[in-house]
Amino acid sequence: MTRLGSRLFGLPPRALLLAPLLLSACAQEGDFGRPAPSAWNRLIETTGTLAARERGTPASVYPLTDDEGVLRDRAWRFLMPADSRAAFEDALANLTRARVLPPRWRQPDIPAYHGDLISESFRSPHSRYRKLSEDAVADGRLIPPFAALAGRVFEADAVRLRALPFAKSLDDGDVRQAAMRVAENRCLVAWMRLETSLRIVRYRYALEHFLVEMPGREAAPAEQAVAFLEGRRGLLDPLLPPDAAARCGLVDPPEQAVVAPPVIAKY
Repeated sequence: MTRLGSRLFGLPPRALLLAPLLLSACAQEGDFGRPAPSAWNRLIETTGTLAARERGTPASVYPLTDDEGVLRDRAWRFLMPADSRAAFEDALANLTRARVLPPRWRQPDIPAYHGDLISESFRSPHSRYRKLSEDAVADGRLIPPFAALAGRVFEADAVRLRALPFAKSLDDGDVRQAAMRVAENRCLVAWMRLETSLRIVRYRYALEHFLVEMPGREAAPAEQAVAFLEGRRGLLDPLLPPDAAARCGLVDPPEQAVVAPPVIAKY
C-alpha cells in the first residue's frame, strides 16, 4: 500500500465518502499562488467551514473582513504542498487546506520535495539547485507581508473582543461566533507557521541529499536561500505563543514529564 493509501485508510468513513469528488476538487490557483476567485473554490471554502464546525474546530459564520480574506489567500501557498503532486493528492491537499478534511490526517512527508525534484528529467544538476533556491526565496519574500497582515487581523480581533461587554444587543450566540472567529484567525496563523517550518526541513533534506548525489558550487547559493527563509520565518514567532499549534490541535501536545513518587524508606 502506498503512503497516500495508508493515510487514507485511517480517515473517518464520512471523509472517505468524498473520494469520488476529489479529482474535481483540484486547487484552482490564481496569481501569486493564491486561490483563484472561482465559484468552485468558494464552494470548497463553505464546505470546509461546515466540516470544521462539525468536528469542533473553531469556525465562525461571520463574514470575513477584507484583511481576514487576504490573510487566507496569503496562507494558500504554504498550506498546499511545496512539491508537485498527482491530481488526486493535490485535491486532498486542497480539501485539507479548506478544512473539509482535518489537517492532522496528512502526515509530513519530508522526502517528498527532494523526490519530486530528482525524479524530473533535467540536463544539469544546476537546475535542481536553482529550483530549490527559487522556491525558498519565494517563500521567504511572502512572509513579511503575511506577518504584517496577521498583526492587523489580531489588532482587529482585540477591538472585537473589547466591544463585546458594551454591545447590549448581542446574545450568547453572537459572543460565541466572535470568539470562534478570533480562534479561527489564530489557528490559521499557527498552521501557516507550522507548515513554514516543515518547508524549511524539506528544503534542507533536499539540499543535504543533493550535496551527496551531485555536489557542486551551486550548493552555496541554495544554502543561502534556505537560510534566508529561516530568517524570515522568525517574523512569525512573536505573533503567537510557541504552543499555539498544539492548542489548535495541529500537533500532539508535548508529553508531560512524569515525576516518580518519592520512595519512603523505613529505617
